[in-house]
Amino acid sequence: MKKTGFILALGLWLAVSCAGGLQSPVVPASTPEKMGMDGEHLALVDDVIWDAIQSEDIPGAVLAVVRHGKMVYLKAYGNRQLAPDTLPMTTKTVFDLASVSKCVGTTLSIMQLIERGQIRLIDPVDVYLPHFQPWVDKDTGRKTRITIADLLTHTSGLPAYGPTEELIEKYGSPSPEGLLEYICHCPRIYKPKEGHVYSCLNFITLQHILEKVTGTTLAAYAQEQVFDPLGLQHTMYNPQGETLALCAPTELQEDGFPLVGKVHDPLARLLNDGNSGNAGVFSNAEDLAVIAVALLNGGTFQGRRILGPMTVKAMERIPADVKAYGRNLGWGRAGSWNGDLFNPKTVYGHTGYTGTSMVLDPETDTAIILLANRVHPHDDGAAISMRTRVANIVAGSIIKEG
Repeated sequence: MKKTGFILALGLWLAVSCAGGLQSPVVPASTPEKMGMDGEHLALVDDVIWDAIQSEDIPGAVLAVVRHGKMVYLKAYGNRQLAPDTLPMTTKTVFDLASVSKCVGTTLSIMQLIERGQIRLIDPVDVYLPHFQPWVDKDTGRKTRITIADLLTHTSGLPAYGPTEELIEKYGSPSPEGLLEYICHCPRIYKPKEGHVYSCLNFITLQHILEKVTGTTLAAYAQEQVFDPLGLQHTMYNPQGETLALCAPTELQEDGFPLVGKVHDPLARLLNDGNSGNAGVFSNAEDLAVIAVALLNGGTFQGRRILGPMTVKAMERIPADVKAYGRNLGWGRAGSWNGDLFNPKTVYGHTGYTGTSMVLDPETDTAIILLANRVHPHDDGAAISMRTRVANIVAGSIIKEG
């Protein structure tokens, strides 16, 4: 009887293992030296991050450095929480990614729809959202329709943000449809592709296009088609359970308690209830390292595919018609986050308002994930100088380019 029970248990264990459900895939660890890096030089990042903590720019941080598909540096610094109690930072800590969500949530999902033939970059937005207004020339009355590519590259002409309090007063909270109505009719501040304003409204519009095409929420789609296929354990919108317990808090609210597991961004939290194209993904350094390796490997990690190589290459390029503005499809190029040493023609990435950042450089096959909650306990911290210095140290530690 005991033998039969053991065999059944073993069979169940094997079935779960084969299905990929027992353990999540992780980026395997290696030493900097084996991956062509100077480990002693790389360790200089510690002083930079501790300086930011001691200057009270951030309460703590987690850094992950990946090269050639291996985790060469993973470390936690300081505290994840200072109020109402002090809690130490760990490498498992989950962060509100803020605008890094635009990349790992919205962009990866949209690029899937493109490679599956469900949408096109040149499609006008009003094909999917009929009430979405074009840009109108005030002198001639001529109309120019805004496209999906315009949204991804922040060259649509939409304003940077929406008047949150006014929208709540008019539509209530939450009200995704009220926010969409505002976006459809708000002023277009320039002709598409003839200007650049980084806009959260672009990505909330992309959210609604995806939801119209797929018939499901962005949060559900990204979970089922991006995060779960990669085996990510602590990456999700509106975190729950163990992931919620691991969350670093953000800003203290009027009741004296910080936001924990609730997205900090006002439009995403108060109008979109956490399911939002501009913010809302929570994740940790280990999960983001998996995404980074997948992208640096043409869209596949340990046999788990989320995008094809041609799709990833398209995402890495700056479209020819917006070269003057330096925006990739859904990502940014050449900002403070990538430092001074990586090749500005190959490196790309993004930052998040809460203090998060993600840098990928296909030329050197390197990724930097630096996560900090600079908005805790108050929205007065800073991470820009730290990001630049860390990126420079990582780039400077590379002693073998290939």
